[in-house]
Amino acid sequence: MEEMAPAPAMNASELDRRRALWLLIGCAAAAGCRKKRRLPAPAAARPGAVETGIASWYGHPYHGRRTASGEIYDMEKLTAAHRTLPFGTWVEVTNLDNRKRVRVRITDRGPFVDGRIIDLSLAAAREIDMVRAGIVKVRVQVVSGPAAAGGRFAVQVGAYLNRDNAERMRRRLQAQYRHCRLVKRDGPTVLWRVLIGEETSEEQARILAAQLRPEFGAVFVVRLDEPSGDEL
Repeated sequence: MEEMAPAPAMNASELDRRRALWLLIGCAAAAGCRKKRRLPAPAAARPGAVETGIASWYGHPYHGRRTASGEIYDMEKLTAAHRTLPFGTWVEVTNLDNRKRVRVRITDRGPFVDGRIIDLSLAAAREIDMVRAGIVKVRVQVVSGPAAAGGRFAVQVGAYLNRDNAERMRRRLQAQYRHCRLVKRDGPTVLWRVLIGEETSEEQARILAAQLRPEFGAVFVVRLDEPSGDEL
């Protein structure tokens, strides 16, 4: 990661506006990038499992909205979003720049941006002193998880602001892939995510992702546990 010159202090509103811009840029890259990249493998939901990567955080305007687990997001609670860990999993997140740690519960899905592994609540971001930085390199270790950690998994190959564009991609892919769907990501900026596959294990989904990466570039594994109303 390149070193950046010190930036002037920003308030929470300014940080949220910048985060929204990062999200749009990241989604455009996920949809259009064709460069092969090695992505970190998602952690399994077993105590002691570890992954290292980039963390971001989210606050307003997501505060008070329903998360993928059905809970209402409270940015002042110690929670986080992860693409594959089961809801209710507790993880310890260590900021590798300053070694500060925080334990959070997984209640949401994301971040849907290539290269990031976890999205922390504002409260959690404060605990490890990353609010001003916005994104930092972290170590995520599973502390505990629900007894039943099964589920279905897919691979995200694109994300669009325009539903028509996402629908055109889905129709094109349906001829080649048996399971292809759109999943709506609600929020201040609605995203239409294009997913391929319906695997019964995360390992099978990783194999599928490796097969898809030469064609689509930046892809990643996601868990299919969003409320059924979000799947189209």
